[in-house]
Amino acid sequence: MRVVFAGTPQVAVPSLRAIVEAGHDVVAVLTQPDAPGKRRSAPQPSPVSVAARELELPVLTPTRASDDDTVATLKALKADVAAVVAFGQILKPAMLGATRVGWVNLHFSVLPAWRGAAPVQRAIMAGDDITGASTFLIEEGLDTGPVIGLLTERIRATDTTGDLLDRLATVGAPLLVQSIEALVNGMASPVPQGDDGVSYAHKITREDALVAWDRPAHIVDRQIRAVTPAPGAWTTLPDGTVAKIGPVQVRTGSPLAPGFLRAEEQVFVGTGTDPVALTWIAPAGKRAMDARDWWRGARLGESAALGEV
Repeated sequence: MRVVFAGTPQVAVPSLRAIVEAGHDVVAVLTQPDAPGKRRSAPQPSPVSVAARELELPVLTPTRASDDDTVATLKALKADVAAVVAFGQILKPAMLGATRVGWVNLHFSVLPAWRGAAPVQRAIMAGDDITGASTFLIEEGLDTGPVIGLLTERIRATDTTGDLLDRLATVGAPLLVQSIEALVNGMASPVPQGDDGVSYAHKITREDALVAWDRPAHIVDRQIRAVTPAPGAWTTLPDGTVAKIGPVQVRTGSPLAPGFLRAEEQVFVGTGTDPVALTWIAPAGKRAMDARDWWRGARLGESAALGEV
């Protein structure tokens, strides 16, 4: 089977490897162009680009994947099907017609829930107990195509987006392989998505990652886990500078006003309900450190607080 693969971040790599290991001929790998390096370092290839080159696969990095030249290149390859995982570009109709049977996307939610750019982040933030992965035929709508296969995965109480994405990427890879094989072999029966249960996972912004300490502790916990590792939860320090923080642990105990700090065996921050314990903190320009080490070095007074109070 001749396959085009389109993907960019690390979560797409298990699917690319699974397709190769299944014995299929990956005739092209589409991925985003190299990203600008930090602090004037050289541009960095995407994780999918790195994996594809290790596998000695041809790599295409168009700025616009649906431009005429790229479409013509793909048509000339006469691929049976395309597999997509977090590619990062909208595919126009001309591109969707460049393979024999279509483009199959692996999406990290149980569709039609959480269509869009950040399904795992929004599921954690909303307090969902169950999420999963779906494969569907791409059409012009945003994640609206008929579903080929799906699986479910429980969201654990301590899951960050990074944790959950790693698991979904692993269990989703064989689902994608099975889906493209079934489609090409005429064994798939894609099911149109219903109108019930539709929700949208809008892209996570920097504002989404700013911790609001006056919210209930369980909401603060979900928010921080949802934006870990990227873009990373952040707050302001008592001196007005910014710091990133890691996942917190909800603790029952003596009340503490929202944002205010108290150091005991752990460093606690007040919320709208119970206090939460900090795990690590990374002040601007510094590496992440244990919250207790930060507290000892910061030498803050009894009225010190995080955020706007």
